[in-house]
Amino acid sequence: MWDKLKQGKQLLDARNQAAAMQKKLAEITESVDIGTYHVKVGADQKVHFIGKDDERMEDLEKAINMAFERVQKKAAEKMLQEEGLSGLLEKLGGK
Repeated sequence: MWDKLKQGKQLLDARNQAAAMQKKLAEITESVDIGTYHVKVGADQKVHFIGKDDERMEDLEKAINMAFERVQKKAAEKMLQEEGLSGLLEKLGGK
């Protein structure tokens, strides 16, 4: 039982560390202009802006961000299946 509690705490700590890292990564951005298109993305793998001829394309931004969220969730689920919680925590440094 204590092992499960310890794993739960480690998982919570890992989630908190990941959230802090995501926040820092969101501050790192890159913008690219090609022709009449302007794109700004963050190191957190989120699209911050897509525009064409000074018109923001919010639906496209949302669609791309949603696709990234879904694929990241699938990747996390696959890693959890293959590695198990203990294996993931160990790799994250939560030994």
